[in-house]
Amino acid sequence: MLLEGKTALITGAGRGIGRAIALAFAEQGCDIAAVARTASELDETAAQVRGLGRRIISLTCDISEPDHVAGMARAAAKFLGKIDLLVNNAGYACFKPFMELTLEEWRRTLDVNLTGAFLVTRAVLPDMIARRAGHIINISSVSGLRPIMNQSVYCASKHGINGLTATLAMELKPHNIRVNAICPGGVSTRLSEEAMPGRDKSDWMTPEDVAHTALYLASMSARATTDIIYLRRFGSVPLGG
Repeated sequence: MLLEGKTALITGAGRGIGRAIALAFAEQGCDIAAVARTASELDETAAQVRGLGRRIISLTCDISEPDHVAGMARAAAKFLGKIDLLVNNAGYACFKPFMELTLEEWRRTLDVNLTGAFLVTRAVLPDMIARRAGHIINISSVSGLRPIMNQSVYCASKHGINGLTATLAMELKPHNIRVNAICPGGVSTRLSEEAMPGRDKSDWMTPEDVAHTALYLASMSARATTDIIYLRRFGSVPLGG
């Protein structure tokens, strides 16, 4: 198994991409700390992971709240013993013209997509640094690579994640910790359906497509790495095309 003996903390693991990553990792021998806001969704993820024969702890948490994150990270580390892999996947999307955005929508998007990743990463890093071992995978978006109409705050949050990823990759290299990001284009999830209810998604990627990429990163040789992997729908135009 590619991840035998490894452990992973995955945010936004109650559904969609986060659940798919939890299952892909568990299939390869990884024990899981699954984090989300909705307990019932976490219960479904946990049942599927246990069905694969792996250990899992379900942790409800608002990752934009520092105190919640600190307690969640302690519980995850106690259950797993160590955290080898952190996947910052939790996300929030609000798509509308800039002048129609409320301050609450702006803050909520940044709080979940960017500040949440900051808080969770900061909570798990001390132990990774002490052990000189760890891997952080940030789930970003094509919206972090180019501008998209009516996605100003979402683009801002994902450009921020990509900048954070690149900077942490430099800062954590001396501690033997790798940091990558995945930037998918259209993925058919409940989040994308709620944000773009009228959009035809028949040819969009699935959460499993992103999970396969996360597994590729998590199982890479220690001699190799990459910075950002951009995934696009097969029928879409290449970035810059």
